[in-house]
Amino acid sequence: MKRTTLLSLQIAVGILLLIVWHLLTTVKFGAKPILDPFFFSRPLDVLARVWKDFYAGTIWRHLGITLLETVLAFITGAIGGIVFGFVFARGEIVAAVFDPYIKAANALPRVVLAPIFMLWFGLGIWSKVALGFTLVFFIVFFNVYQGVREVSPTILANARMLGMNERQLLRHVYWPAALTWMFSSLHTSVGFALVGAVVGEYLGSSAGLGYKIHEAESVFDVTGVFAGMVILAVFVIIIDTIVTAIENRLLIWRPQAQSTTAQG
Repeated sequence: MKRTTLLSLQIAVGILLLIVWHLLTTVKFGAKPILDPFFFSRPLDVLARVWKDFYAGTIWRHLGITLLETVLAFITGAIGGIVFGFVFARGEIVAAVFDPYIKAANALPRVVLAPIFMLWFGLGIWSKVALGFTLVFFIVFFNVYQGVREVSPTILANARMLGMNERQLLRHVYWPAALTWMFSSLHTSVGFALVGAVVGEYLGSSAGLGYKIHEAESVFDVTGVFAGMVILAVFVIIIDTIVTAIENRLLIWRPQAQSTTAQG
């Protein structure tokens, strides 16, 4: 499928969802609409609020803070996950010793960790970065670990027969094998990095998109809540697009999926 066709279909789905939302909150079924606008707002009102926030400039500071927290959490969590994923995958004894501790740490509810991070790092950006780090790290770690472990023994044996040392194996065998797994986890991690930042802001902050959403929620401003959610959604799509561009650049050697057609 052509990229323009795919983009058109994606936009069409979004427009269709907005139309359905609009109809459900405006068309009356008896005395009231099917969805009460007090609880669900209306798409035009939400889009108008988004435009107002950007035009007035009130959202830029909050967006910048959340962006900084998200990027820091994403970068630190991804680097930590990649490094430790390689170390654990290549060191069987290390992986065996620390396996229960890694699983126990991953099982900890992140919402429980948020207040602890606030006590340790304060209400500034670093408590949000720490929360986002815990979400990103384990996703990347487990994917990189599995990617390195899934390297074909036949490929390894052939590479060693050609005289490759461990450094060359890491560069030419393990690293390419882990890249696909790594970028698969990075796409997921983008959203989790943002979740960590927003949840941290929601629980305790004086700025950021999470703070704005919490502020709107506290005064029953449903339109403001949905406006914040729309901004977050667009935010994630932009970051994920950047990750996809980097992935396509680094994995240019990867064979592209061919469209299949029925052969007569």
